[in-house]
Amino acid sequence: MRHIFIAAIFILTLISVSGCDISGPERQRWDLAPQGATAFSLSRDGRFALFYSAQQGIVLWDLQQNKKLASLGSQDPHHTTVTNSDISDNHRYAITATAQNFAIWDLAWGQAQGLWSISDGIIRDATIANDGKQVLLALSNGKALYVNLGNGRRLEFLAHREKVNSVAISPNGHYALSGGDDKRAFLWDTQTGQILYQFEHTMRVNQVSLQRDGKLAMTADSGNEAFIWNLTNGQKQASLNIRLRQQNFSSARFSDDGLQLATGTPSRRVELWNTVTGNRQGYWQAATQENERPGSAVVYDVAITPLGDVRSGNSAGIAQDWHRPE
Repeated sequence: MRHIFIAAIFILTLISVSGCDISGPERQRWDLAPQGATAFSLSRDGRFALFYSAQQGIVLWDLQQNKKLASLGSQDPHHTTVTNSDISDNHRYAITATAQNFAIWDLAWGQAQGLWSISDGIIRDATIANDGKQVLLALSNGKALYVNLGNGRRLEFLAHREKVNSVAISPNGHYALSGGDDKRAFLWDTQTGQILYQFEHTMRVNQVSLQRDGKLAMTADSGNEAFIWNLTNGQKQASLNIRLRQQNFSSARFSDDGLQLATGTPSRRVELWNTVTGNRQGYWQAATQENERPGSAVVYDVAITPLGDVRSGNSAGIAQDWHRPE
């Protein structure tokens, strides 16, 4: 009896730690890719979703009207799996990337703008500026590659000593943030390559994010360190009060005013943070495919809607809207 009692207490403790602090149920769900997605991006306001699945190819969806806007097909003639994607801050353009090439899409017309190949590294992350011409790639060879497709200008940022895991670009394309396995993140000028700030971590940096007005940055590593940086002076503004050991982030996005940060993890966690205090304001668990046991899902992207709700898209091909905590 004593062993049964102890086991019961242990189970209750697990439930209290993992489940009871969930901020509430979802408000809405969109099952967009029933057999899963390998890339999933949301627009800044959470209205549009761009995802890739082997069955459907690249698809653009309007979540507000709950309808498909475009089936863009495969990225290349070989139907290579898309592993990364990003929608520009103004919702007009998108970039999708496989391990070796990337494509630019004009979402207003549902048309491809071109396909480009990378020969000296594997693409680990990709992002695009508002003009649809300036792109930034994180490469496995330690380079963060900036390319202006309008004039052909190419800049290889070589400050990282090991592979680059995550990149972010300002809406005007002038500033870049990159983080890598060398435990460092850099804010740098894409026109000159000059380093503006260097941010140190104790473990490899696997996620970075820029606030759209250029006032804040977020860097997170593979341990428990995630920092908010004030870009007016390069000083640390807050540390996120993470409750789990070695929590990794797979996605992050600031609210427009910079007061909140939404994050996603490879283990279904969707969270909302106060960027001034570092305290968590909300926590939810993303859905998994019904026939998958044990259920798991990578939260590929997050967004904060104009109403303040958090929205997420994950590897199960599911988008969800979560009611903002009171």
